[in-house]
Amino acid sequence: MSAPHLFPVRVYFEDTDAGGVAYHASYLRWAERARTESLRAMQLPHSLMMERHNTMLVVRRIEVEYVRPARLDQALVVATRLAGMRAATLDLDQQVLAEDGQMILARLVVGLVALQADTLRPTRIPEPWRTALARDAAGN
Repeated sequence: MSAPHLFPVRVYFEDTDAGGVAYHASYLRWAERARTESLRAMQLPHSLMMERHNTMLVVRRIEVEYVRPARLDQALVVATRLAGMRAATLDLDQQVLAEDGQMILARLVVGLVALQADTLRPTRIPEPWRTALARDAAGN
């Protein structure tokens, strides 16, 4: 298994409730950004998949376990790792961690599906994304 893609974030005022604790939906936004940046780090941004293949990856399910609260101004990192891939779907494990990586704040299990943008019907994950994701998952 390869090392996860790491995406730094900081908890801003807009991410928190009145007590300075990160609002639960903020974790979903951070995870979405991390998934987007993991594709960009492979030189295969989501926008290119849409342009070349009329295909987009969308969330079909997500499960979040909130372990500890994130607080205003706290530096965090979102770790994203491919857990599985089938013809039209990806399963990802994501963790929101304290910046030093020593404390888990949230765990996310995310299921993505590739859809044709015009019909919104499932389709195979196009090349070269399939190969790049498989290579990245294998640690090569």
